[in-house]
Amino acid sequence: MRFDSRKTLRVRMDHRQPVNLMGSDGTWRRSCVLLDVSQTGAKLEVEGSLDVLQAKEFFMLLSSTGLAYRRCELVWIDGTMAGVHFINADGKKKATSGQAAAPKSARGK
Repeated sequence: MRFDSRKTLRVRMDHRQPVNLMGSDGTWRRSCVLLDVSQTGAKLEVEGSLDVLQAKEFFMLLSSTGLAYRRCELVWIDGTMAGVHFINADGKKKATSGQAAAPKSARGK
């Protein structure tokens, strides 16, 4: 039974999974804990000031070297918790697996 209206399944972390948020220009960085994640977004517990999260886009670094990351945009903040949507390379939010891609003829040439 679903307890919310989410379109994709969320995976809740059983242990503290450290990640970092970093400004797209690299000028700021915040330590976080990944609480849950789905194909389209994540819930984070942010350490330190949340004011930098007002940026249009930022990165969630999944590895200490920064080689594994996701482009994000802020959806909500509640205390030290924040929700983010993942953004595709084309700048759009990631589509859920239930949404079929439009055929090329429908997208234009």
